[in-house]
Amino acid sequence: MRLVPTVAWRSATDPAQELDARLIPLLEAIGATGTLARAVQACKLSYRAAWGLLREYENELGAALVDLERGRGARLAPAGAKIVAAHRAAVRRLERFRPALTIDLGLAPADRRKTERLSVAASHDLVLAALRDALPEAAGLALDLAFMGSLHALDQFAAGRSELAGFHVPIGLSPAGELAPFRRPLRGRRDRLIRFVDRDQGFMLARGNSGRVRTFRDVVRRGLRFVNRQRGSGTRLLIDRLIAEEGLDGASLIGFSHEEFTHAAVAATVASNAADVGFGLRAAAAEYGLAFVPRVRERYYFAARSWMLGTPALARLLDALRGPLLARAAGSLPGYRLEGAGEIVAVDALGS
Repeated sequence: MRLVPTVAWRSATDPAQELDARLIPLLEAIGATGTLARAVQACKLSYRAAWGLLREYENELGAALVDLERGRGARLAPAGAKIVAAHRAAVRRLERFRPALTIDLGLAPADRRKTERLSVAASHDLVLAALRDALPEAAGLALDLAFMGSLHALDQFAAGRSELAGFHVPIGLSPAGELAPFRRPLRGRRDRLIRFVDRDQGFMLARGNSGRVRTFRDVVRRGLRFVNRQRGSGTRLLIDRLIAEEGLDGASLIGFSHEEFTHAAVAATVASNAADVGFGLRAAAAEYGLAFVPRVRERYYFAARSWMLGTPALARLLDALRGPLLARAAGSLPGYRLEGAGEIVAVDALGS
């Protein structure tokens, strides 16, 4: 096994900030192709992610990096060209000394397909559970997955106790104030979001009740027994918001204090007749033969440190999300959409 040096850049500030590893390849691609569209294809970035990356560092560095003109493509601004030139000069100089700086450990080469690992604190999801089971054999990646509420997962991530956090928010429905608890543990410069799946949430009921329940007010009016989700989960926050929007108090629901920790547990409670109605995933309702009344489409994300995007473990996860492995894991589970899976977006894109 040999270790070789590479060129990396950081700010001369206190504390120092690592330059996002995607920035210089993006600038080089813009300089080579003359268009942002071709550059993002070459770098395997979404247009939105590339645009956000450029804007973020232009704000941080206080100078334009790229000049974009309608009908004339893109070219490097003086500051962008200076960064690219300095990087290339550093690479050339390093190449002269690379043989002397390379470390030979005298060990046998590691298996290139050895299993990588990622620690993930995540809100419960059926496709994520299926993906975890498929990844070790299909992609050489093991997820050390702990299911918990969305906010708890984000707190674990912010404290450095997990490498990824899985959480979900409603799409296009939440005002900024309601997204604040999800944004608070995240840092725009430090973190990135990886899209996972879009999914349907709604009421889960025995078949005979489905035609007469459309709102929480219907649940109260009919005196149905409700099974709730635990405090701190993304689904519980959604339930609380919907109840408040209908002008109700949670205490008006029979069984409001009866909490379960997964969508499957809620569905099983209803299927066993221990409750009349729950709130959760369409796929969980289908698994237990329950009726489903849709209320909200939501987006599930993974939060990750930006520097991890180039690591082998995260690269394998992104490949799985962008390829057929995710579709196979989702299988016949209803209520999921996989478009956009694996797209890397800025923290500011949360919920859009």
